[in-house]
Amino acid sequence: MSDIGAHDLAELERFAGSILKSMKPAERRALFRKMARRLQKSQQQRIARQQNPDGSRFAPRKRPKEPVPGAYAVKFLYPSGGAGAPRPVMMHSWVRQGPLLTGYDVRAGGLRSFEWRKVIRWLPVEPEEQNVGAGKLRRPSIRQRAMFRKIRRAGVMRAGGSDQEAWVAFAGRVAAVARIHQLGLFDKPSRNSPEVRYAMRELLGFSAGDRAELVDAVIDHVMDAAEPA
Repeated sequence: MSDIGAHDLAELERFAGSILKSMKPAERRALFRKMARRLQKSQQQRIARQQNPDGSRFAPRKRPKEPVPGAYAVKFLYPSGGAGAPRPVMMHSWVRQGPLLTGYDVRAGGLRSFEWRKVIRWLPVEPEEQNVGAGKLRRPSIRQRAMFRKIRRAGVMRAGGSDQEAWVAFAGRVAAVARIHQLGLFDKPSRNSPEVRYAMRELLGFSAGDRAELVDAVIDHVMDAAEPA
């Protein structure tokens, strides 16, 4: 529907409601399931556009904190895995981000990451070792991808209906994550991190277009039923 005002839409909703009440349970169940699928599709499309039901944009992700750079070479002993002896690691052009130490591992000849807490002992770096065999650490650019790419899949966002209602909801563990974003609640980004408050992003909700789409579904159903076989 296009060029329809709030008053007109309310009138049509009352009209559609009277039609639904007059239907037999089996017919109403089939229609509600059709309406649920329409609503599911519109919700998926809106989330793909990164929009709330009122048309506003989702609050953007918070940018991660910049890593603390190390402008000098470091050498340390690190577990080699299994029962082997610890191996010395020589790194240049390194950065520390959270629990990880990432840089150019001279011995391995490439970029490697190590857990900061697993470093056994820091070793002295001789002056002649500074920048010897150093590779250039190029920090990869992080492309900002649309949020909730997986959450809008049909297997996660489900739709259904009975003779009393049509519904769209998230399934399983995803429902808890969706609720945090839907209501803007507190949660821990990871197990050991402090709680933070997430921005409210309305993953499920009615827009004016959704309401008109559902009224259309009722009218289409009536018109199809009225056509001669």
